[in-house]
Amino acid sequence: MSSASATATNGSASTGAGGDSLAKPLLEVDNMAVSFDNGSGPRIQAVDGVAMSIYPRQTLAVVGESGCGKSVTAMSSMQLVPRPPGRFDRGRIIWRGRGGGREIDLLRLSEAEMRGVRGNELAMIFQEPMTSLNPVYTIGDQILEAILLHQDVQISEAADIAVGAMNDVGIPEPRRRLKSYPHEFSGGMRQRVMIAMALACQPKLLLADEPTTALDVTIQAQILELLRKLQYERDMAMMLITHDLGVVAENADVICVMYAGRVVEYANVYELFSNPMHPYTRGLFASIPSMTERKRRLITIAEVTENPKQFEALPDAERGVRPWWPWHDPPRDVAPLAGPAGDYVLREVRPNHWVGCWRTEAVADDASRKPDLNYRIIDDPDRSAAREAGAIA
Repeated sequence: MSSASATATNGSASTGAGGDSLAKPLLEVDNMAVSFDNGSGPRIQAVDGVAMSIYPRQTLAVVGESGCGKSVTAMSSMQLVPRPPGRFDRGRIIWRGRGGGREIDLLRLSEAEMRGVRGNELAMIFQEPMTSLNPVYTIGDQILEAILLHQDVQISEAADIAVGAMNDVGIPEPRRRLKSYPHEFSGGMRQRVMIAMALACQPKLLLADEPTTALDVTIQAQILELLRKLQYERDMAMMLITHDLGVVAENADVICVMYAGRVVEYANVYELFSNPMHPYTRGLFASIPSMTERKRRLITIAEVTENPKQFEALPDAERGVRPWWPWHDPPRDVAPLAGPAGDYVLREVRPNHWVGCWRTEAVADDASRKPDLNYRIIDDPDRSAAREAGAIA
């Protein structure tokens, strides 16, 4: 992948139409930790010090294997983590979606206050549409419920909004299909219904949790193209949770790689694909089949992360800067701070590129800024180079 855009400066995308409104992050996750009760055993730390930011009209892709904390991070933003057994241990989720850009901490809102944000300003597409749609209610009943809950409209007006939302996502004969039940729709159409429900109230941020996992590649491409189209028509931000690095390359502006509840790497799409620095990220890329190179067998992630030399490639490695990895013993000179994430620091190892590192003496006083990239492919002057490299359609 071309690295022509890897040096894009932070904030470069905030110029042009609506520049002021695009210059501040819409959502900031700041050192958030979430744990779950484990009966008589120790609490399970699902998320441990996550930090990320999402700007208006930007797509942040969150990638990593199952159980790394992607969905818990998204569900925490909506306060959908059941408590108990879940618990927000520390951190903040700052939301600036309300009028005037007023900052609120979503984790501190009451349930009544959260209902004013959830669905109305912040919406989510869940992984499996058949389990998210109630089989005993019509599609119309389920879309209208979300509209009537968040908008001051009559039922007839809500029906018109629902028809418009279904039409926007490409469902034919939307007024007639309002009376259909979920089992009467194909998998792709059910996914479109979920998107229509999420977008009916015109949210400012869409959390898309593996929205195309159960779909074939043709329908997957249609859904992703639809999301891109709606995103730019509505100046909507999107958190895209996925395992598919091909989907990431085609759709993401910024990438957050997670493992074991922590961010291990964070950069814009060009920088991360052209210069992955954490061994886990390199392992993800190495495990992808190549169309230009024949191999007898694929490289596994474990082959990369179990190679000690892979952990000696960061800038200042000779001074003791080492990528964090939960399956390694902490370095002898690790300098933990108070709290469960004290042995870890998300360090800006080069401009606009962060890597999770052990808090060794070399980085004990690290003053890296939080991950914050106001970057969008659509605004990049080198977008033509990205197209040639196959990064965008």
